[in-house]
Amino acid sequence: MPIDTTQIAHIVEPSLDAMGYRLVRVALTGTQRPTLQVMAERRDEAAMTVEDCAQISRSISALLDVEDPIAGAYLLEVSSPGIDRPLVRPEDYDRFAGFEARIELDEPLDGRKRFRGRLLGRVEEYVRLIGEAGEVRLPLAAIARAKLILTDDLLAAARPKSAPTH
Repeated sequence: MPIDTTQIAHIVEPSLDAMGYRLVRVALTGTQRPTLQVMAERRDEAAMTVEDCAQISRSISALLDVEDPIAGAYLLEVSSPGIDRPLVRPEDYDRFAGFEARIELDEPLDGRKRFRGRLLGRVEEYVRLIGEAGEVRLPLAAIARAKLILTDDLLAAARPKSAPTH
């Protein structure tokens, strides 16, 4: 029986939210001994620490032990999305507007499935992306995978803000 990662997200998201974290993605990989990957980030946008991941892991483990959505043994892996993070929620395309992204569609659009360019945010149900060939509008519903591309701009934005010096 397939495991519904959406159901798992619904189980763990309220707890993560209450703890001050945002659920980024839930994925299940492997078949013999599956790995449940839970990606989260801090709502205050501070860097994730090992202790953050440990707290999330303890909370999720307890919830999943009670709900038991996965039959059999599995590994739980908790991580942060990293700098070149996946774009999962519609609001991610607005939040990271101005940064470069790689987007892959389920079906070809004008003969292409893969696009790369600078995010311009969303308009209605489309993601705006500007690349070498100009601006394209990609249907949100058709996006299979999307992630930020590691660039100097992204690295600069990810650096911790230093305290003002006097």
